[in-house]
Amino acid sequence: MRNRISILLLCILLLAGAFSFKWTLNNITTAPDVQLVILGTIQDAGSPQIGCYKDCCKDLYDHPDHSRKVVSLGLIDHESQHTWLFEATPDMVSQFHLLQSQAGSHNREVPNGIFLTHAHIGHYTGLMFLGKEAINTRELPVYAMPKMEQFIKANGPWSQLVANKNISIKALENGRSIALNNRIKVTPFTVPHRDEFSETVGYRIEGPSKTALFIPDIDKWSKWSTSILAEIKKSDYAFLDATFYDGNELKNRDMSAVPHPFIVESMELFKNLSSMDKSKVHFIHFNHTNPVINQNSEAYKTVIKNGFKVASFNQIINM
Repeated sequence: MRNRISILLLCILLLAGAFSFKWTLNNITTAPDVQLVILGTIQDAGSPQIGCYKDCCKDLYDHPDHSRKVVSLGLIDHESQHTWLFEATPDMVSQFHLLQSQAGSHNREVPNGIFLTHAHIGHYTGLMFLGKEAINTRELPVYAMPKMEQFIKANGPWSQLVANKNISIKALENGRSIALNNRIKVTPFTVPHRDEFSETVGYRIEGPSKTALFIPDIDKWSKWSTSILAEIKKSDYAFLDATFYDGNELKNRDMSAVPHPFIVESMELFKNLSSMDKSKVHFIHFNHTNPVINQNSEAYKTVIKNGFKVASFNQIINM
């Protein structure tokens, strides 16, 4: 009888060990190969913003918040050890470093490519760090739409990057996908914005199992011929323009001259989405005046209470 019990216990232990080993293997093999990292969440001019001594900025001069970097995403393929950057911001030096650190690629100086959205200061001026005064890259791929490409080639100092072969511009087409490898696909699409120097695009980033929407700048959702509600439903994550919380932030400027979807407008438009679809929405690209930057603010709490999310610096998204 004791022998039978001993044999039974041994069998149970062996089965438990086999299950544990299989569980460990499954977790190893299902570890994400592709990830997005949020490298910045702030509007083009940063926080604090130059010349601002209001409550939103005054203490930041002496006590900087190093998480307040201009909006950018990093894309990491851990299998190939390749990385890509979305937006070339004034904070690109530290964003390069963070991206390579998250990828475990400390020996790489630069990513494998940079995707630009448009020619406003927070979205392309980081290209200056690629020239001979700085890292002096060699034919680094920079992905750009036709007007953006022409802007770079026709205007100094950016044209010097092309002439000196610091960058190699890769032409994008509206709605046409490009495959970065057999697991990652990126699709640019035009959106209405103040296109003084170039068109403006958002991106759909497709990994092995998830899709992310990235629209850091748009005038108003109603001006876009595409339904943002449908796009949210088709995506797993949606990083969307949230420059201003409402229309009361800029006391000394005409806010109609800088149109963006207010967060309160977006929440009203999105209110009938399912709880699952609401949770996909990550607001991003915050002006220095936007109260959601402060997680203790009523505005931030309202966004979370309504089922949406606020993108956070160094946030990791499995793709």
